[in-house]
Amino acid sequence: MNQRMEADRIYSLQPALPKALLSLGKAALDAGLSHQLIDLVKLRASQINGCAYCMHMHSAEARSHGIGQERLDVLPGWRETEAFSARERAALGFAEQVTLIAQGPPSDEAWAELSEHFSEAERVNLFAVLVAINGWNRIAVSFGLAPNVRSDDANAA
Repeated sequence: MNQRMEADRIYSLQPALPKALLSLGKAALDAGLSHQLIDLVKLRASQINGCAYCMHMHSAEARSHGIGQERLDVLPGWRETEAFSARERAALGFAEQVTLIAQGPPSDEAWAELSEHFSEAERVNLFAVLVAINGWNRIAVSFGLAPNVRSDDANAA
């Protein structure tokens, strides 16, 4: 896909957009959700939405916050590995269902599991992170924003 507009141009035309989305993410972090948990749900939602721009950004952030590359490598298959804590698994399951809301609302089972590991305030703040990342994903995908990643021709077959 071709880039339809520069990110700076998008945000200069609608400056409230990035401010609103950034404030949602910051509020969740300020409320006590860990950088690592936030990174995992942002990355998982971005994978589901096919947002390469955000996958690139949030993978780098996750590594900078101490999440190992091996865990990032298996994130799409988080259900089939023991690489994630029960709390992370509850958040990832909820994140997937919120991201795929067109298929139906989050299930009672996902909500119950989330409630086992997160307080009411944490659940609301996790939801705020998901609203924000899904918004960012839709901006990046719709406007054709892409990360500055080039193929490694030396390893291409």
